[in-house]
Amino acid sequence: MERAKAALENMTDEEDAVITAAARTDPDAQPNLIARRGRPRLDHAKVAILLRLDPDVVESFKKSGSGWQTRMNAALRQAAKLD
Repeated sequence: MERAKAALENMTDEEDAVITAAARTDPDAQPNLIARRGRPRLDHAKVAILLRLDPDVVESFKKSGSGWQTRMNAALRQAAKLD
């Protein structure tokens, strides 16, 4: 491991470019064979924010069961006249 770290630290940009080009043309070097974990990327990804709401508003949406965040998003879209 130490030798690999030392070799990487001493590698020039030209050596790195040659190795990278060789790896890209190698049919046995296929880095995308492993499927990514988690949810697929969306065309319009959601934005994570910190939002303070009245507790009774949040509780009302939570009482409606699973998917309450999606329903809250729909209500906000309707209020913003985006639908």
